[in-house]
Amino acid sequence: MAANFVRFGPIVALALLAATACSSGDSDSKPAEPGLVGRTFLSTEVEGAPIPGGGPLTLTFKDDRIAADAGCNSHSGVVALDDHKLHVSGLASTLMACPGDREGADEWLSGLLNSDPAWQLDGAKLTVKNDNLTVHLLDKKVAKPDKPIKGTTWIVTALITPDAQMRSQTIDEVKPTLTIAEDGSVSGSAGCNRMTGRATGPDTELTFQVGTTKMLCSPEVMEVEQAVLKVLDGKTTATVDADVLTLRNANGNGLTLHAE
Repeated sequence: MAANFVRFGPIVALALLAATACSSGDSDSKPAEPGLVGRTFLSTEVEGAPIPGGGPLTLTFKDDRIAADAGCNSHSGVVALDDHKLHVSGLASTLMACPGDREGADEWLSGLLNSDPAWQLDGAKLTVKNDNLTVHLLDKKVAKPDKPIKGTTWIVTALITPDAQMRSQTIDEVKPTLTIAEDGSVSGSAGCNRMTGRATGPDTELTFQVGTTKMLCSPEVMEVEQAVLKVLDGKTTATVDADVLTLRNANGNGLTLHAE
């Protein structure tokens, strides 16, 4: 038995050396480049027909789904990335009415996504291309780092209710604004009247106490103002994604705001 052990010992040692060499080689290999999944991209340039209303095009990839927005409604569907093409199916969208040139953004977007466009990823840069369009996009984390909640002037672009998110021409025209200073003081416009007050608590859970001047405006403007003030009343949850702030109140209402 002892002879047999001595006889096989070198073979075992050689096998261990080989395994060690393979393991050392693997540890030096570079990690795989990140793909599309789990990332959001913003358009920086369009070759061909421009996005109606100016865009930008936003593409988000999560698991086997894609979410897209070109400035009007939000679209989502199933996506397969085979052969470096975006194969989108089951595309559905919200049903908001969009004023002005943005009305044509949905048709532009659906035309792109339903054409099985080719895609090419180079680090933070994504190119999506079909026979008529070439869209250059950049990873959102690179293109638009998160803005600070305090010290930024935010403009209301949509109202959130328990059932829907609403945009309107009146909101675009009156541009309600909100600024929270570093000391928590609040200023801005609810749409018709000037606002003043305070916001207390951590940035993610702000509690508002706001008062306004007492002017009267048209019924449409006053309706927007009341919706804004309904959100800025008591405790809210606040989240920032690049240059977009979302405020939601415990009463089920909220605001979507963009940095000025």
